[in-house]
Amino acid sequence: MNTNRTHESPDTVTATLIFMIKDDIKPYIHTEALTGASEPHYFAKLEEREVTIHDGRPLAANLSLDKQGFELHKRDTAVADLHDDKAVKRDYYPEVEALIKEATGAQRVVIFDHTRRTDAPERSIRGPASRVHNDYTERSGPQRIRDVLGEAEAEAVKDIPVAQINLWRPIRGPVKRSPLALLNAASLGAGDLLATDMIYPNRTGEIYHLAYNPNHRWYYFPDMRREEVLLIKGYDSRRDGRARFTPHTAFHDPNTPDAAPPRESIEIRALAFFG
Repeated sequence: MNTNRTHESPDTVTATLIFMIKDDIKPYIHTEALTGASEPHYFAKLEEREVTIHDGRPLAANLSLDKQGFELHKRDTAVADLHDDKAVKRDYYPEVEALIKEATGAQRVVIFDHTRRTDAPERSIRGPASRVHNDYTERSGPQRIRDVLGEAEAEAVKDIPVAQINLWRPIRGPVKRSPLALLNAASLGAGDLLATDMIYPNRTGEIYHLAYNPNHRWYYFPDMRREEVLLIKGYDSRRDGRARFTPHTAFHDPNTPDAAPPRESIEIRALAFFG
């Protein structure tokens, strides 16, 4: 993906992001778990589009999960080694739970998994996602709640508002390679989200990809450090006009030094219940 600094402002970059093209046939993907390959196999029409990505730091104090779909917070962690699964589950999960409750007002937070990513050429963990996507859909959001809680408990809390939230943190910083581009959810247009089947060995999931729309407004947070985190809303059960889905993708920052170390990050996925 080619990028370059725009002429009109030092607070923007132009980047070529990968979008999905609308088709009459529902797109689907054979995941790495199914194919055994290092990249998924797309059965879909993709295209590259150049977009302007704005520095979100000047707006950080005014960002809202319910308006833009993402927030930046400064919150360090006491966990020294975020590659240590035991320490992450024992010590980091409670930190994340407390932060999400504080930031959102949720009465209950259920963390259900974590993922590490790196763009190092040789890696044993997942790479950054390179297509614009949202992790959940109108169908798979409720299904994830049932998967996490079980059918009986999910039925018992079906009338309680719930949001799925990712907490994304650099394992080391500042992040120079493969930062996240985040779509202002308020700029989503009707029909921009394209449901896509994700084919695994034993199940089929569903995510959204994004169709290009010139009215989209994109943001990123350059040079994110370990003590900074992004909250990203992936699904919200409420249909009252607030942000419900937040498409995002990794991209190449044109200011990246040639010798910059690989991006390493960890994301925690959680359900936040309100009321």
